[in-house]
Amino acid sequence: TSARISPINDFYVYDGEDFIFTAVGGRSERNDYHVNEIEGWFCQRRGSMLLRVLDDSTFRDIPIAEGEMFLLPANTPHNPVRFADTVGVVIERKKPEKSIDRLRWYCRSGAHPTPHIIREDAFHCTDLGTQLKPLIRRWQEEEGLRKCAECGWVAPPK
Repeated sequence: TSARISPINDFYVYDGEDFIFTAVGGRSERNDYHVNEIEGWFCQRRGSMLLRVLDDSTFRDIPIAEGEMFLLPANTPHNPVRFADTVGVVIERKKPEKSIDRLRWYCRSGAHPTPHIIREDAFHCTDLGTQLKPLIRRWQEEEGLRKCAECGWVAPPK
């Protein structure tokens, strides 16, 4: 068992041989989409959350109310939006050694017929909370990273 608190408000409740059990608190303000090669099981324990996903080239929001759960398929770009004073649980299998996670930011200008990636960072994830922080901070601080090379739109930092 391992206890660790991260900058994205997650707390490892159990870090076992086969799976990880994480408690996640709100509030979160991010505009990145995480792509994970494994499934994620989301269960909302207190309050509601919104899981933004990119599903078959369409952005959609999946509300998860208190007491509800949702199994996110592998390789689905997602952005968990958590509100103040909420608590959720995420359970995932341990990642294979060579798995690659991706953090993506999309152009939301409306200028593209399909979702267009402005930036993508790929990494082997061993500790999501601490590994995301510098990637997100860099995105927020460097406006040039947020500019769409095709249409010129500049994404907001959050």
